[in-house]
Amino acid sequence: MKSEEFPLKIPIFAVKLDKMKILITGASGFIGSFLCEEGLKQGMETWAGMREHSSRRWLTDKRLKFATLDMTDAERLHAQLTAYRQEVGRWDVIVHAAGATKCLKREDFDLHNFQCTQHLVNTLKALDMLPDQFLYVSSLSVLGPIREQQNPDGTYNDMMASDEPMPNTAYGESKVKSENFLKESGIQYTIFRPTGVYGPREKDYFMMAKSIKQHIDFAVGYQKQVITFVYVRDLVGAIFAAIGKGEKANGKTYLVSDGHNYDSRAFSNLIQKELDVKNVLHIKAPLWLLWIISAVAEGCSKLTHQASTLNGDKYRIMCQRNWQCDISPLKEDLGFVPEWPLERGVKECMTWYKENKWI
Repeated sequence: MKSEEFPLKIPIFAVKLDKMKILITGASGFIGSFLCEEGLKQGMETWAGMREHSSRRWLTDKRLKFATLDMTDAERLHAQLTAYRQEVGRWDVIVHAAGATKCLKREDFDLHNFQCTQHLVNTLKALDMLPDQFLYVSSLSVLGPIREQQNPDGTYNDMMASDEPMPNTAYGESKVKSENFLKESGIQYTIFRPTGVYGPREKDYFMMAKSIKQHIDFAVGYQKQVITFVYVRDLVGAIFAAIGKGEKANGKTYLVSDGHNYDSRAFSNLIQKELDVKNVLHIKAPLWLLWIISAVAEGCSKLTHQASTLNGDKYRIMCQRNWQCDISPLKEDLGFVPEWPLERGVKECMTWYKENKWI
């Protein structure tokens, strides 16, 4: 897939990015592959950091350089980075997008999201390879259900980057541990906490499109829910807006969404419209039923040794009623303005699914 197929509009930068070397970890993943494309588009020497046997399906541009990194093993990572130090010296910017969103065991979240971050930063320090900017992709879920109380008029208050994290998932807890480690590490870091990220190549939201194609839309909970989204191109734009703006971005934490709030039916309604599906059965189930389904799915995962999309973590995330967040610091500090509201993003996403025979 060529990078020009998904061009991004990025604010004017204070420095020329084409003089920089950038490493993107988790490059084989959904977000990571788009980050790599944007690095190439900006003319940067772009390195795709990934495990040895990770897929290169979305990383076919011949300008890409590859760095095989096993961050689960500190000694092996030290040897690998020592070898790249001979070739690269150091990277100017590292975007750490590697991590796990689904795991069989609670401790696996800790390994892939916290310990891997720890190993990477400590090894970079030991080898004198620290970048000018270390940009970390965290998650809005680290805040947990901190602003679930409705106002008298039925509205919710925005989650803020300054709010004290109260994660209620193993995933969120592991991300908070990584954030706290970075804050104490002494390096030049910036943290991004995106809300639900969707777009071409993404598989979880794709399941909703697949369900609607079969004329079924499933939602849970009867209390008012406010949901936020960010199209992958906007998330990539927000991250790249920080590059070269270390004096403004270093030490900061930013919440990332498209700047709009949506009701629980907005996403599915737009999918239905773009796929031209008639007569969809909209099922709204009670939370206790979701709990049962999630518990059964998690039990099956342990038997099959394959992580399931539905599990205890996912149950708690779907239970949360308020996901609205304040992105004004992102605009004020970095001059970033989202360009992909849900209607525009869903339209392009569904087009991609159809063109690539996913649906």
